[in-house]
Amino acid sequence: MPASTSDVPPAPHGAPRGVIPSSGQTEPMTSHWTPEAIAAIAGATLPETSPIATSASLLPGVDLWDYWPVQELDGRIAQIGGGTLYFLLSAPATGDPEARHGVARLRMMSRMGDEWVDLGLAFPDGFAPGSRQWSGSAVVDADHAMLTLYFTAAGTHGETALGFEQRLFVTHAAVTDAAPPTIGTWSTPVEIIAADGEIYLREMHGGGATGTIKAFRDPYFFRDPSDGVEHILFTASLAASVSAWNGAIGRARRAGDGWTLLPPLITADGINNELERPHVIVHEGHYYCFWSTQAKVFAVDGPAGPTGLYGMVADALAGPWRPLNGTALVAANPTAFPHQAYSWLVQHDLTVISFVDLPGLAAAPIDAADARRRFGGTPAPEFRLRLDGDSAVLA
Repeated sequence: MPASTSDVPPAPHGAPRGVIPSSGQTEPMTSHWTPEAIAAIAGATLPETSPIATSASLLPGVDLWDYWPVQELDGRIAQIGGGTLYFLLSAPATGDPEARHGVARLRMMSRMGDEWVDLGLAFPDGFAPGSRQWSGSAVVDADHAMLTLYFTAAGTHGETALGFEQRLFVTHAAVTDAAPPTIGTWSTPVEIIAADGEIYLREMHGGGATGTIKAFRDPYFFRDPSDGVEHILFTASLAASVSAWNGAIGRARRAGDGWTLLPPLITADGINNELERPHVIVHEGHYYCFWSTQAKVFAVDGPAGPTGLYGMVADALAGPWRPLNGTALVAANPTAFPHQAYSWLVQHDLTVISFVDLPGLAAAPIDAADARRRFGGTPAPEFRLRLDGDSAVLA
């Protein structure tokens, strides 16, 4: 259960504490990613990224994937210690790389140009709730003195079989603006919002296979520049759906010392199971919401798109949201190498980061040993977008 607000020190930028019920305030209608938009992908030229020629490990012996920079409160990439401070998911590079999700730990690294410095695991053993940690986001206060980290705790402490419970937490630590930065002791993680079982599904198992589990994960902090109100976006599953493909982008809004759980920003009900790592940037007066999804998580009886970066555009955070390029597809892995990268994140300067998954493969690996030989597990080459209203193209 979440800690009471009295147990938690005040946040450096007024971040909410604890979970509060919905205010009942009427919200604009949720926007939908439609089958018609996805079907239009088949008749369009795919915006393919360049093939990845090599994928030298950034940290030998360690798999690295989903990663994100520490940001300023307005979404700009923070410069700390003369470089960029990153959180990454990490796991020992052993066995089947798919098993990494069951032992994932948050790691911190500092980047100055092309040089990366490993700062080690973010949390000591047993500190974080759950049996492992999944993706989130992080911001630093205006004085660059305090970090706020939002993350997903997956599973439960002491579980005898791998569980898929997902909860969203926040924690804080002092940071020294040095090269490389030093991080102080993290505050006790506090659960910020919880799936309600009415809007957002609580039961996460969904079959247990990769791509079938349900979602309440990937908290992303966003401060709306139009009014200064803080929001959390997250990957979610719809509780009232009758479809096995019930993915959504959930939202919560800061309200006093807590958060108000709101209806989804965008849904893919009946067509896609996972709208992963959603995030919003504001560019030239437009709001752009991006997410990642895989070809294998589209409904088997409906239209499908490639594994790639997708997005919608709106004139305000509340929407309505329109699919970029008419389809929502923004960038796809090359047709010849459909598994080469994943987990894209569009940064404030329109640079896109991701990780190397299975480069150079036209089909899935033949077995776990083949997957281990092929797996990249390291940051992928970056690329840039050009955004113009409802259009998004590779720059």
